[in-house]
This record gives sequence, structure tokens and C-alpha cells, in this order.
Amino acid sequence: MENSRGKNIGITIFIVLLLTPIYWLLNMSFKTNQEILGGLTLWPENFTLHNYEVIFTDPSWYNGYINSMIYVSMNVVITLLVALPAAYAFSRYKFLGDKHLFFWLLSNRMAPPAVFLLPFFQLYSSIGLFDTHIAVALAHCLFNVPLAVWILEGFMSGVPREYDEMAYIDGYSFPKFFVKIFLPMIRSGIGVTAFFAFMFSWVELLLARTLTSVDAQPIAAIMTRTVGASGIDWGVLAAAGSLTIIPGLLVIWFVRNHVAKGFALGRV
Repeated sequence: MENSRGKNIGITIFIVLLLTPIYWLLNMSFKTNQEILGGLTLWPENFTLHNYEVIFTDPSWYNGYINSMIYVSMNVVITLLVALPAAYAFSRYKFLGDKHLFFWLLSNRMAPPAVFLLPFFQLYSSIGLFDTHIAVALAHCLFNVPLAVWILEGFMSGVPREYDEMAYIDGYSFPKFFVKIFLPMIRSGIGVTAFFAFMFSWVELLLARTLTSVDAQPIAAIMTRTVGASGIDWGVLAAAGSLTIIPGLLVIWFVRNHVAKGFALGRV
């Protein structure tokens, strides 16, 4: 009984500590700058929606959200299209240097984005991809594809090879077997992979800010440029930060069951 009570207390403290920064961000988003800088208050004394009005009326802000959603969606689609056949090859076939290639592929994910910043910038500037959505999406694929291959290979290796053989005996072509039979069997792995690809691309700042300037500038880059003549607009910055949490919450809600299965069965 005492152990259960202590566990509940520990979980409660953890949840409170976890939600405190989010609450403080929401709290600031409904305050004026004068109140934010004036002192410590646990709730807004002068409740205002002005900060959110700025977000939805200023084209640079809501265009930033649209730009982020565009290149993040593109990145998730490209990552899955590339990683699914690659993971299948690693899980089903043995070839010379396959383990070394698999480790090298995963080692790319370990490198910091700053290492590839200058090559990407020079390459995109020379071929006309600078400040485009596809530029950021492809740059993020360098980090998301290795992780996606690693996760999906774990799920695919858990599917018996007999399914492949039975499908061929029944006359299925490989594309038909892969789409209609194999992919539904690893849908949890696909959901987990899409979740991690989305979250990395959504929160990544360095590449997204450097490879865009105006047309494809994401919300994360705009949030770093809120300093004006009067200083930092903390209220608007807090409102923008609060809105950036919503897409992540929606993604978690839709793939929550797949993520749970991924932690239980896959290589997450």
C-alpha cells in the first residue's frame, strides 16, 4: 500500500514538473509585455488575446506555420518512400558488407546538423533550391531516413519469411505483395517512423533557418527574429510557441496506439 502511494506521489510530481513549462508558456501568451516583465504572476491579471491576434493577422507568422507544415509533410512522405524498400532489403537479404553499410547509415544520424550546413547551403544556392520547401525536406531526410530504416528493419525482421514465399506461390507480384500484404502487417512500425520523422523535422531549427530566407521560412526561424526596437515581444513569442505545440499533440494523438506497440514490439 505504501509502495503504491509512493509511486502515485512520484508520478504526480513528475507530471507537475513536466507540465509546468507548458503552463507557464500559455500563461505568458495571455499577458502583456508590461505584465510579463513587471513581476511574477501565476495567472494573467490583465487577460488579453492581442498576442494571438498578431499571430493570425501578420502574414509572416501564419505563413511560417504553413511553410513548416509543407516541408515537414514532404519530409515524412519522402522518408517513408525511401526507407521502406531499404529496410526491406536489409531485413530480407544478405550481401557483402550489409552490416557495415547498416551501421554507416545509422552513423549519419549521429552527426550534428551543423556538419552538413555549409555543403547544403552551397549546393542549394548553386542549383536554385535555396529558400524552397523541398530544400529543407531533403536536408532533413539525411537524418530521418537512417533512423527510419533502423526502426522499420526491426519491425520487418519480426515478420516471418513464409509470408513472402506464400505470396509468391499465390501469384502475387512483389509490388502487390508489398503494398497489400506486407505493409499492413507493419503499420505500427510505419506509424512510429512517421511520428519520429515528423517530430525531428518540426523542431529542427538550424538547417531550416539557414536554408530559407523569405518564401519558405518556417515558424521556428520567425520565432528567433522577434527582436524589435522596443526589445523582444515576449507575449507574441509565447503565443507562437503555444501554437507550435498543437501539431505535435495532434500527431501523438493519431499515432499513440502505434507508438505504444512500437515500444512493446519494435526497435524503439
